[in-house]
Amino acid sequence: MNNTFLKLGRSLGKCFQSRRAGLIGLSGGGAVLALALISCGTLTHPIMAPPTIPGATFVGSKACADCHETLVRDFKTADHSRLMAKGKNAENAGCESCHGPGSLHVSSGGGTHTIINPRKDPETCFQCHLEIRAKFSLPYRHAVLEGRIGCGDCHNPHKGSIFKGGGATNLMGKNETCFQCHTAQRGPFVFEHEAMREGCVTCHDPHGSVNQKLLVARNQMLCYRCHFQQQNAPTRSPKTLYHGLDDHAPDVPQGTCWSGGCHEAIHGSQVNSHLRY
Repeated sequence: MNNTFLKLGRSLGKCFQSRRAGLIGLSGGGAVLALALISCGTLTHPIMAPPTIPGATFVGSKACADCHETLVRDFKTADHSRLMAKGKNAENAGCESCHGPGSLHVSSGGGTHTIINPRKDPETCFQCHLEIRAKFSLPYRHAVLEGRIGCGDCHNPHKGSIFKGGGATNLMGKNETCFQCHTAQRGPFVFEHEAMREGCVTCHDPHGSVNQKLLVARNQMLCYRCHFQQQNAPTRSPKTLYHGLDDHAPDVPQGTCWSGGCHEAIHGSQVNSHLRY
């Protein structure tokens, strides 16, 4: 058994020992490979295979820098750079871990058909982002699988924050990513919905949802995530639903908060502080 199998076996052994997996009967290199196919949440790093290109071999990221000097230089600032392994064993696990082996791309002088472009092939991103691939299988989603938009339209894989508008401390910056296409929701509004300050993802899941308009919850339950009010006044009937001083129970059967003729301007209004009209 070579060193690779031994290291992998030790990692997986520690993982399954704590879970009493009962796999004592398995032995040898074949058993180790079988265990590698089983997901284990205690593994520190996932084991991923880079994409392949028929007839191509790995040349290392230094060869990429000959033509893509700016991308290679700035990659040290990217969120993705934190995933880079160090040492001699990782020499071919840089750019080519996402774009595939680059020997044919180099020898052809940069032929576009000789390298993998994740913007045109989201399956490259899905190798690591498995949960996102699942979301794009839901009924309501952005048209990434159809090729009308790509992961790179919203994300920066090569420089800075993975979110084009900014990092986790720049919520309005994240909104700018959505406003590239959804210009009507940008405003400015005289009366702004406070949820917009928290970010579009407060109400929408950009990758996919079981609800229309990529909403994270259905119907009034979306609004109740923030606008919940305890119904504990002893004089109130069980059939009442108060928000502030107004009983909303008669209005709920008419539709959602934004489609029942009340709060249509859900992103912001120019004329009404209750986001009507």
